[in-house]
Amino acid sequence: MARFPFRLVTFDLDGTLTTEHGWLEIARATGTLAAFERTQRAFRAREVDEDTHLNDLLALAEGFRVTEIEEVLARTPKVAGIPATLSALHEDGVRLALLTHNPDYVCAWYARTYGFDDYEGTNGRRVRAGRIVPDGPAHAGKIEGLDRLRARSKIAAGAVAHVGDGWADAAVFPHVGYGIAFRSGRPEVRRAADAVVDGSDLTALLAVLEAARPRRPVNDAPPLR
Repeated sequence: MARFPFRLVTFDLDGTLTTEHGWLEIARATGTLAAFERTQRAFRAREVDEDTHLNDLLALAEGFRVTEIEEVLARTPKVAGIPATLSALHEDGVRLALLTHNPDYVCAWYARTYGFDDYEGTNGRRVRAGRIVPDGPAHAGKIEGLDRLRARSKIAAGAVAHVGDGWADAAVFPHVGYGIAFRSGRPEVRRAADAVVDGSDLTALLAVLEAARPRRPVNDAPPLR
C-alpha cells in the first residue's frame, strides 16, 4: 500500500526551498540589490502585478553567464531536509516537480542538483552562447504550468499536492488535491491552505502528506493535451 495518497507533489522555489528569496542572492552577486529591493517593495505593497515583478527580477541576471548564476544558486541558503524529503517521496513512487516563476536555467539547476522529475517555470529569458539574454516579456502562470505537469504525468488533480508560500501558490491550492503553506507569513496564503507547516526543515512535510486526505477524487481525468 502506498504511504502517501498523492502521485505528484509540486514545490514552489523562492521562500519555500530557500530560506530567503533566491533572487536576493542573485541581486547581491550582480550588483543589482537596489533594483531588487525596489521591485520587492512595490510587489508587497501590491503596486505592481506579478508579471511586472517577475520581469523586474529576471532582468537582474541579464548579460551574465549561466555558470555564474549557477554558482550563486549553489550558495543560496536553503531549508534543511530537501534530499531526505525527496528521497522518501520517490521511494513511494511519487513524482516531484518544481512549479515556480523561475526561468528554465534556474529550474534545471535545482532539478539536476536535487533530483526533481520535472519542472514548470516561466518564459521570458533564454541562454545564448552561455549568457542570459531577453526573450520577450515573461508571464507568471502557475496554474497553466500545473496543467502541463499533470498532462505530462497523466495524474489527476486530486492526486497532486502543492507546497508553497506565496500568493501565486494560494491560487494553485484550489486546483489540486491538497495545498500546504510552508514557511509562509502571509495570512491569506495560510487561510487558503489545507495545512500550514512552519520551520525550516522540509522533512516536516512527510507526516502532513502521509496523513492528508485529498479534497478531490484522486482518479478524476487528467487534462487532455
